[in-house]
Amino acid sequence: MSHDPDTAVEVTVVPRTHDLGDGFQVRRALPSRERRMVGPFVFFDEMGPHTFSAGQGLDVRPHPHIGLSTVTYLLQGEIQHRDSLGTNQSIRPGEVNWMTAGKGIVHSERTAAGQRAHPSPLFGLQCWVALPKSHEENDPSFLHIGAPQLPVIEGDGATARIISGSFLGQASPVPVASPMFYVDLHLQPGARLAMPAEYSERAVYVLDGSLDLGRDGRFGRGQLVVLKPGAAVTLGAGGATAARLMLLGGEPMDGPRFLSWNFVSSSAERIEQAKQDWKAQAFPKVPGETEFIPLPDIPGRPVSYP
Repeated sequence: MSHDPDTAVEVTVVPRTHDLGDGFQVRRALPSRERRMVGPFVFFDEMGPHTFSAGQGLDVRPHPHIGLSTVTYLLQGEIQHRDSLGTNQSIRPGEVNWMTAGKGIVHSERTAAGQRAHPSPLFGLQCWVALPKSHEENDPSFLHIGAPQLPVIEGDGATARIISGSFLGQASPVPVASPMFYVDLHLQPGARLAMPAEYSERAVYVLDGSLDLGRDGRFGRGQLVVLKPGAAVTLGAGGATAARLMLLGGEPMDGPRFLSWNFVSSSAERIEQAKQDWKAQAFPKVPGETEFIPLPDIPGRPVSYP
């Protein structure tokens, strides 16, 4: 945590990097030792950029979720999503796959067969948004939003695409369950944008270029900058190059959340039940898929955030 009362920055997170094989890297900004959640965001991964060799690709076998919504947002490449609702949906850059697990869903994420005939790039972000207690046991659902359906705010060298929630008076068509925002912001060299303080918890992830916060300093690619509640902040592109920033946050959840493997819940007991259900293969199946990811050996009780 920051100890300077004059700074607008609460903490800076440098994500852990995991190599999933063949040089395909994932950077995990949330949860981290420095910060567990930002608003409802309990998980934030940057995957890639990576180019798969011909014949290779992403193969995330069927696995379960409860108590959260997942949001996949790509910058390069394509992923084929299949789930236990019978959804079979490809996602491309600028589009949104918003899957709400509720009481339980199973899905897979793969590179489609047609994409494997040649080298294929993959670069994107995957987040988990915790659900309010009143929505945790809702029926699962899936929504695909095309790029033209997302509101875009432009002006003075800044372009903000609202992925979910509300930002600067514009709202995404994604049906969120709690107050939040998730925005893809492009800043041309020298451009600046005042960050509204309408939400209690806010963060900026530097996806490309650098972030200039004036007297609060500059932050490089791959850093998650968590801002203090209510702090007046102006976002700028550092140096002579453009910046691409992901803005995220919202209101704090209605109590702590437990997280274990792919499960999020306000109840540790509910997570333990989900583990047993997955072991017993009591979750619904993904049509056409026979593989699955076994429950890993997870010692102890689920971790509580925050």
